[in-house]
Amino acid sequence: MWPANFFGIKNNTYITPKSDSILNSITNMSLIELAKSMGMKTERRPVLVDELSTFTEVGACGTAAVISPIAKIFDPDTNMVYEFGRDNTAGPITVKLYNKLVAIQNGDEPDPFGWITIVN
Repeated sequence: MWPANFFGIKNNTYITPKSDSILNSITNMSLIELAKSMGMKTERRPVLVDELSTFTEVGACGTAAVISPIAKIFDPDTNMVYEFGRDNTAGPITVKLYNKLVAIQNGDEPDPFGWITIVN
């Protein structure tokens, strides 16, 4: 299993692989819900290497990092390099998703999903 989940953004759609070998991530599930609430489509399905060139943004997500943008993916089988974004910065949709999730986690924005439990 991988320590983080992959996601890609294209055509106002948040796409993440569906596989028995991929961690069932609370962070990824939260980002799917946030993407829906932002008016995006979401898809959980196999993602083929050939599709990488069609994504405008890609990243890894998980508990520790929340979201880590991916600038480059190298496929050693084909020597193909897939590059995303510029200047090693996250894309605009990735930034919105990150900021919204962290704001809810920190209590800076309301939690419309019922994810937060206040402990006194």
